[in-house]
Amino acid sequence: MKKVLIALAAAAAAAATGAGHQAAAHHAFAAEFDSNDPVKLEGPIVEKQWINPHAWIHLRDKATGKVWMVEGGTPSTLLRGGLKRDDLPNGTIIIVRGYRAKDKRCTPACKANGRDITFEDGRKVFMGSSGTGAPRDGADASEGK
Repeated sequence: MKKVLIALAAAAAAAATGAGHQAAAHHAFAAEFDSNDPVKLEGPIVEKQWINPHAWIHLRDKATGKVWMVEGGTPSTLLRGGLKRDDLPNGTIIIVRGYRAKDKRCTPACKANGRDITFEDGRKVFMGSSGTGAPRDGADASEGK
């Protein structure tokens, strides 16, 4: 009986300390993005969100005029890969290869998972997040061959 009471008290304490705290949800690639729907977007950056768990680059695609929200890895992952926040000022023209979201409504913006970003000077940086089920397409050097 004593063990049951201790277990109940521990469960109640855990519930009480967790009350009001919402866990940040994280998703696998396949939960939100379509590996069979690759996209190539080109245009100026209109906004960036250097936040966890994923950085986002918003760009206006020159082909359609639509704003796309492109998900990247965590800021620390991007930094380790050679991409800094200061590399992404608004107005910078970039090309992003990635995979479109399963939700194709594009409201309020279209969404994609970015695999790599190419700058006007030809510099190319991997911006995806490995190990989440994203296709092995050679963009991530750490995947191996």
